[in-house]
Amino acid sequence: MSYFAAAVVRRQSGWAATEVDLNGAGDIDEVADLLRDVDPDAEISLLFVESDDAYLAIVRLDEGDDLRIFGSDSAFAEESRLGALLVGDIKAPALDIDDVVEPVERAAGSSDDDEEPAVDPDADPVGDADLLADLGVSAHRLLALCAHEGMLPADVTAEVCQIIGCGNEVEELREA
Repeated sequence: MSYFAAAVVRRQSGWAATEVDLNGAGDIDEVADLLRDVDPDAEISLLFVESDDAYLAIVRLDEGDDLRIFGSDSAFAEESRLGALLVGDIKAPALDIDDVVEPVERAAGSSDDDEEPAVDPDADPVGDADLLADLGVSAHRLLALCAHEGMLPADVTAEVCQIIGCGNEVEELREA
């Protein structure tokens, strides 16, 4: 299973991004330690994990503590060791995907279709969908992005990162 893991940390000087190798991690606490190691003094640390163009997991630490996790689909835990590692222990589902009422608005520079987004009926998001709300991405917005049929995890990451202000850093990392 191929994956891309980008750690994005907010410092006083702004956002910085780095790729993270999760192959040696044995549990979610070790993933959190890897995220802390990127910048132990970061105000906010985010980890975007995209797997096989099918799944997205977002891990958040505030000042090195308060671990919060969101997964785009509970099936990720069943499909791979990485999925089980990241979202396997999450018991509470995110908001029901049918409750998503906020339309998906594309970030600046994206194509703007007048069509309503098609919702993937098989998506079963889990965890804390509200983990980016204070950064400008509400739970409904995140769920709508993840449920938008045809949107890859990389697309969701790009949209979210543009909204929170670290889009260029993640894009540069992806192109490296």
